[in-house]
Amino acid sequence: MPRRALIEHRPWLLASIASATAFYVLSDSEIGGVQLMLLKGAGVALLAIYALRRHGSTDARLLATALAVAALGDVAIEVSMIAGGAAFLAAHLVAIALYLRNRRAAPGASQKLAAAALLIATPLISFLLSGDWGVAAYSLALGAMASTAWLSRFSRYRVGAGAVLFVASDWLIFSRFGFVGENAVADWLVWPLYYAGQFLIATGVIQTLRHDPRDAQV
Repeated sequence: MPRRALIEHRPWLLASIASATAFYVLSDSEIGGVQLMLLKGAGVALLAIYALRRHGSTDARLLATALAVAALGDVAIEVSMIAGGAAFLAAHLVAIALYLRNRRAAPGASQKLAAAALLIATPLISFLLSGDWGVAAYSLALGAMASTAWLSRFSRYRVGAGAVLFVASDWLIFSRFGFVGENAVADWLVWPLYYAGQFLIATGVIQTLRHDPRDAQV
Protein backbone atom coordinates (compact mmCIF):
# COMPACT_ATOMS: atom_id res chain seq x y z
CA MET A 1 0.00 0.00 0.00
CA PRO A 2 1.50 3.39 -0.99
CA ARG A 3 2.54 5.72 1.81
CA ARG A 4 -0.16 8.25 0.90
CA ALA A 5 -2.83 5.56 1.04
CA LEU A 6 -1.62 4.51 4.48
CA ILE A 7 -1.93 8.08 5.71
CA GLU A 8 -5.37 8.62 4.16
CA HIS A 9 -7.07 5.31 4.90
CA ARG A 10 -5.39 3.47 7.78
CA PRO A 11 -6.84 5.89 10.39
CA TRP A 12 -10.35 4.66 9.57
CA LEU A 13 -9.33 1.07 10.30
CA LEU A 14 -7.42 2.06 13.44
CA ALA A 15 -10.38 4.14 14.65
CA SER A 16 -12.69 1.19 13.98
CA ILE A 17 -10.49 -1.20 15.95
CA ALA A 18 -10.17 1.33 18.78
CA SER A 19 -13.94 1.82 18.96
CA ALA A 20 -14.67 -1.92 18.88
CA THR A 21 -12.05 -2.60 21.55
CA ALA A 22 -13.27 0.24 23.75
CA PHE A 23 -16.82 -1.06 23.57
CA TYR A 24 -15.68 -4.56 24.52
CA VAL A 25 -13.64 -3.31 27.47
CA LEU A 26 -16.27 -0.86 28.70
CA SER A 27 -19.38 -2.97 28.06
CA ASP A 28 -19.65 -3.98 31.74
CA SER A 29 -18.65 -0.59 33.10
CA GLU A 30 -20.87 2.17 34.45
CA ILE A 31 -20.60 4.27 31.29
CA GLY A 32 -23.65 2.53 29.77
CA GLY A 33 -26.48 4.30 27.99
CA VAL A 34 -26.34 6.12 24.70
CA GLN A 35 -22.58 6.65 24.82
CA LEU A 36 -21.88 2.92 24.91
CA MET A 37 -24.42 2.24 22.15
CA LEU A 38 -22.78 4.82 19.89
CA LEU A 39 -19.35 3.40 20.66
CA LYS A 40 -20.63 -0.04 19.69
CA GLY A 41 -22.08 1.19 16.41
CA ALA A 42 -18.94 3.15 15.54
CA GLY A 43 -16.82 0.01 15.20
CA VAL A 44 -18.53 -1.23 12.03
CA ALA A 45 -19.70 2.22 10.85
CA LEU A 46 -16.05 3.25 10.53
CA LEU A 47 -15.43 0.16 8.40
CA ALA A 48 -18.18 1.43 6.08
CA ILE A 49 -16.42 4.80 5.80
CA TYR A 50 -13.16 2.97 5.10
CA ALA A 51 -14.81 1.07 2.24
CA LEU A 52 -16.16 4.27 0.68
CA ARG A 53 -12.83 6.06 1.01
CA ARG A 54 -10.79 3.16 -0.33
CA HIS A 55 -12.72 2.42 -3.54
CA GLY A 56 -15.29 4.20 -5.66
CA SER A 57 -17.03 1.26 -7.33
CA THR A 58 -20.62 0.09 -7.04
CA ASP A 59 -19.38 -3.01 -5.20
CA ALA A 60 -17.60 -0.85 -2.61
CA ARG A 61 -20.80 1.14 -2.12
CA LEU A 62 -22.78 -2.08 -1.63
CA LEU A 63 -20.21 -3.23 0.92
CA ALA A 64 -20.40 0.12 2.72
CA THR A 65 -24.21 -0.06 2.75
CA ALA A 66 -24.19 -3.56 4.25
CA LEU A 67 -21.71 -2.44 6.92
CA ALA A 68 -23.61 0.77 7.70
CA VAL A 69 -26.93 -1.08 8.09
CA ALA A 70 -25.21 -3.66 10.30
CA ALA A 71 -23.82 -0.83 12.42
CA LEU A 72 -27.38 0.44 12.78
CA GLY A 73 -28.33 -3.06 13.88
CA ASP A 74 -25.55 -3.03 16.47
CA VAL A 75 -27.18 0.00 18.06
CA ALA A 76 -30.83 -0.97 17.54
CA ILE A 77 -30.42 -4.42 19.07
CA GLU A 78 -29.56 -2.76 22.39
CA VAL A 79 -33.09 -1.35 22.42
CA SER A 80 -35.08 -4.01 20.60
CA MET A 81 -34.06 -7.48 19.48
CA ILE A 82 -36.66 -7.33 16.70
CA ALA A 83 -35.44 -3.95 15.39
CA GLY A 84 -31.83 -5.08 15.53
CA GLY A 85 -32.66 -8.35 13.80
CA ALA A 86 -34.52 -6.49 11.04
CA ALA A 87 -31.49 -4.27 10.43
CA PHE A 88 -29.16 -7.26 10.26
CA LEU A 89 -31.57 -9.02 7.90
CA ALA A 90 -31.42 -6.01 5.59
CA ALA A 91 -27.61 -5.97 5.85
CA HIS A 92 -27.47 -9.65 4.88
CA LEU A 93 -29.65 -9.03 1.83
CA VAL A 94 -27.36 -6.24 0.64
CA ALA A 95 -24.30 -8.44 1.24
CA ILE A 96 -25.92 -11.29 -0.71
CA ALA A 97 -26.47 -8.90 -3.63
CA LEU A 98 -22.78 -7.94 -3.47
CA TYR A 99 -21.59 -11.54 -3.45
CA LEU A 100 -23.94 -12.60 -6.25
CA ARG A 101 -22.54 -9.78 -8.38
CA ASN A 102 -19.10 -11.24 -7.75
CA ARG A 103 -19.56 -14.98 -8.18
CA ARG A 104 -16.44 -17.09 -8.58
CA ALA A 105 -16.08 -18.24 -12.17
CA ALA A 106 -15.50 -21.95 -11.59
CA PRO A 107 -15.83 -23.04 -7.95
CA GLY A 108 -14.65 -26.54 -7.16
CA ALA A 109 -16.85 -29.35 -5.91
CA SER A 110 -15.57 -28.99 -2.34
CA GLN A 111 -16.31 -25.26 -2.42
CA LYS A 112 -19.86 -25.89 -3.61
CA LEU A 113 -20.31 -28.50 -0.90
CA ALA A 114 -19.08 -26.11 1.80
CA ALA A 115 -21.41 -23.38 0.51
CA ALA A 116 -24.37 -25.79 0.54
CA ALA A 117 -23.49 -26.83 4.08
CA LEU A 118 -23.48 -23.19 5.21
CA LEU A 119 -26.81 -22.54 3.51
CA ILE A 120 -28.52 -25.55 5.09
CA ALA A 121 -26.74 -25.91 8.43
CA THR A 122 -26.95 -22.26 9.46
CA PRO A 123 -30.75 -22.07 9.89
CA LEU A 124 -30.94 -25.69 11.12
CA ILE A 125 -28.40 -25.18 13.91
CA SER A 126 -29.89 -21.78 14.71
CA PHE A 127 -33.26 -23.42 15.30
CA LEU A 128 -31.77 -26.25 17.36
CA LEU A 129 -29.96 -23.72 19.55
CA SER A 130 -32.86 -21.32 20.00
CA GLY A 131 -36.01 -23.37 19.46
CA ASP A 132 -37.42 -20.29 17.74
CA TRP A 133 -38.88 -20.34 14.22
CA GLY A 134 -38.36 -16.59 13.87
CA VAL A 135 -34.65 -17.07 14.49
CA ALA A 136 -34.62 -19.90 11.95
CA ALA A 137 -36.28 -17.64 9.35
CA TYR A 138 -33.72 -14.89 9.95
CA SER A 139 -30.94 -17.46 9.72
CA LEU A 140 -31.98 -18.42 6.21
CA ALA A 141 -30.64 -15.01 5.15
CA LEU A 142 -27.63 -15.41 7.45
CA GLY A 143 -26.81 -18.76 5.85
CA ALA A 144 -27.35 -17.39 2.35
CA MET A 145 -24.97 -14.53 3.14
CA ALA A 146 -22.26 -16.94 4.31
CA SER A 147 -22.89 -19.32 1.40
CA THR A 148 -22.69 -16.64 -1.29
CA ALA A 149 -19.62 -15.12 0.39
CA TRP A 150 -17.92 -18.52 0.20
CA LEU A 151 -18.71 -18.84 -3.51
CA SER A 152 -17.72 -15.26 -4.37
CA ARG A 153 -14.47 -14.26 -6.05
CA PHE A 154 -13.36 -12.59 -2.82
CA SER A 155 -10.74 -14.31 -0.66
CA ARG A 156 -12.19 -17.20 1.31
CA TYR A 157 -9.42 -16.69 3.87
CA ARG A 158 -10.82 -13.23 4.56
CA VAL A 159 -14.36 -12.74 3.29
CA GLY A 160 -15.42 -16.39 3.51
CA ALA A 161 -13.86 -16.81 6.93
CA GLY A 162 -15.34 -13.49 8.06
CA ALA A 163 -18.83 -14.62 7.08
CA VAL A 164 -18.33 -17.88 9.01
CA LEU A 165 -17.23 -15.91 12.10
CA PHE A 166 -20.41 -13.81 11.74
CA VAL A 167 -22.47 -17.02 11.75
CA ALA A 168 -20.61 -18.36 14.79
CA SER A 169 -21.23 -15.13 16.68
CA ASP A 170 -24.96 -15.30 15.95
CA TRP A 171 -25.07 -18.95 17.04
CA LEU A 172 -23.68 -17.90 20.43
CA ILE A 173 -26.45 -15.32 20.70
CA PHE A 174 -29.12 -17.83 19.71
CA SER A 175 -27.83 -20.32 22.27
CA ARG A 176 -28.95 -17.91 24.99
CA PHE A 177 -32.56 -18.37 23.86
CA GLY A 178 -32.56 -22.13 24.17
CA PHE A 179 -31.29 -24.86 26.46
CA VAL A 180 -27.79 -23.40 26.83
CA GLY A 181 -29.00 -20.17 28.43
CA GLU A 182 -26.67 -17.54 29.83
CA ASN A 183 -23.02 -18.48 29.47
CA ALA A 184 -20.14 -16.20 30.43
CA VAL A 185 -17.71 -17.68 27.91
CA ALA A 186 -20.22 -17.28 25.09
CA ASP A 187 -20.92 -13.70 26.17
CA TRP A 188 -17.22 -12.88 25.99
CA LEU A 189 -16.88 -14.32 22.49
CA VAL A 190 -19.92 -12.82 20.72
CA TRP A 191 -18.49 -9.37 20.07
CA PRO A 192 -14.90 -10.41 19.15
CA LEU A 193 -16.17 -13.01 16.67
CA TYR A 194 -18.68 -10.61 15.13
CA TYR A 195 -16.30 -7.68 14.82
CA ALA A 196 -13.44 -9.84 13.52
CA GLY A 197 -15.83 -11.21 10.90
CA GLN A 198 -16.89 -7.75 9.76
CA PHE A 199 -13.29 -6.54 9.70
CA LEU A 200 -12.20 -9.48 7.54
CA ILE A 201 -15.13 -8.98 5.19
CA ALA A 202 -14.49 -5.24 4.78
CA THR A 203 -10.76 -5.49 4.21
CA GLY A 204 -11.04 -8.65 2.10
CA VAL A 205 -13.56 -7.19 -0.34
CA ILE A 206 -11.64 -3.94 -0.70
CA GLN A 207 -8.36 -5.77 -1.22
CA THR A 208 -9.86 -7.72 -4.13
CA LEU A 209 -11.46 -4.64 -5.67
CA ARG A 210 -8.20 -2.71 -5.54
CA HIS A 211 -6.03 -5.46 -7.02
CA ASP A 212 -8.33 -6.78 -9.75
CA PRO A 213 -7.92 -4.85 -13.04
CA ARG A 214 -11.63 -5.35 -13.77
CA ASP A 215 -12.53 -3.07 -10.87
CA ALA A 216 -11.72 0.37 -12.24
CA GLN A 217 -12.25 3.30 -9.91
CA VAL A 218 -15.28 5.45 -10.72
